[in-house]
Amino acid sequence: MQRTFIPFNQVKHQKAIIVDSLHPNGLVLSHWRGAPTPPELEGDTSADIVLNALRAANLNLNYEFVTTNHFDVDGFVGVWALLNPEMALTYESVLRQAALIGDFRELDLNKTGADHALKLVCWINAKEKELFYPPFGAGETEENEVIASLPKFHYFLREFARVLQQPETEQAVWGPEYRQVLQDYAQVQSSATVIKKYPAIGLVCVQTPEPVHYYALFSVTAGFDIVLAQYQGNRYELEYKYTTWVDIQSRPTLPRLLLAPLVTDLNNAETAAGLTWTAENITDTGPILRLAGNQLTRVERYANSTERPIYASGLAAHDFENKVVAYFNKAYTNILPAKNWTWEKIKTLNRNLFAQS
Repeated sequence: MQRTFIPFNQVKHQKAIIVDSLHPNGLVLSHWRGAPTPPELEGDTSADIVLNALRAANLNLNYEFVTTNHFDVDGFVGVWALLNPEMALTYESVLRQAALIGDFRELDLNKTGADHALKLVCWINAKEKELFYPPFGAGETEENEVIASLPKFHYFLREFARVLQQPETEQAVWGPEYRQVLQDYAQVQSSATVIKKYPAIGLVCVQTPEPVHYYALFSVTAGFDIVLAQYQGNRYELEYKYTTWVDIQSRPTLPRLLLAPLVTDLNNAETAAGLTWTAENITDTGPILRLAGNQLTRVERYANSTERPIYASGLAAHDFENKVVAYFNKAYTNILPAKNWTWEKIKTLNRNLFAQS
C-alpha cells in the first residue's frame, strides 16, 4: 500500500508505523530500549527491523502513515524503506549497511554494500550540514527536534532514491568525507595502529598516531561496546558506543556503568596543569570521558574527534590504559552480558554497585 510520512506530533491523532522512536498509537519498529517491537522482527538497527518487517509474511503493515521523532541515518532509512518497499528490498544490503554505519559507526568495507552505503551516508552528512543543522543542533528538547527535522525529511525523502541508484551523480558532495574516511580507515588497518581487545569487559583499545574519522576508528570495534582511543602525545578519549544505548539483538551486552568513579581516580592521578577529566552520564547517547570534556556541546561531542581539541594528559599511555582496564574489570565482576537491559535495571545496578563510592 502507499504510505505517507507525517510529523511525529500528529501520531497521537493518527495511527502510524513508528520508526526508531516510541509511541503507543501504532506499530513500533524501533531498537530503542523497551520498544514493543514484535520479537520476530528483531535486529540491531531500526532499519534492520523495518527491512525484516517488509520481508515478514504474516505481519500487518496496513498503516497509511509512517513517522519518527528525529532525523538520523538509521531512522531515515527505516522511514524511506516503508515508503519505498520494493526499491528498499532491491537495495537491502546497502540500506542495512548505511544504518549500521550511521548509527553505530561500524564501517567494514569487506561487507556487501558497505562502500555504496558509505557514499550515501557521507552524502547525507554533507547535505545535512550544508542545508540544515548538524545532529543535536536543534536544541535540547525533543519537541525542537520533532519540528526542526521536518525540512530534512522533506528534502531527503525526495532526493534519496536518485542518489541510491546513481551515487556517482553526487560525488562532489560525498567525495570529501568519503576520501577522509578511506584514508583514516587505511591508517587504522595499518601497522601504524595497535589494536588491543579485552572481550571480558567489551573494551577495544585503539592506539593510532592521530585522531581519525569515527567510521575509521570504530571499524575495528564490532562486537565491543567501549572504545579507548589513544593518540600520540598522551591524548586519550574513552567512549561508550551507541550499541549500549539501544537493544541490539545480534549479541548480549554488558550494561553501561557510571564513569564518575573512574573520572575521580584519573583526576587524582592527573598532572596536566589546569585540566580535569569529565564524562557524561550513562543515559547520554554516547558518553565520552576526556580531558576538559565539559567544554564541548553535544554537537561537538557527536562530531568526529578530528573536529575537536584533544588535550595531552600527564599520564603515560600504559598507565592510563591500566587504570581503565582495572576499573571495568573490577566493576563488571559478577555481571554477565545479556540482551534487553532496561534503563531501570541499569540504574538500579549502578546504584547498588557504587553505593559505597
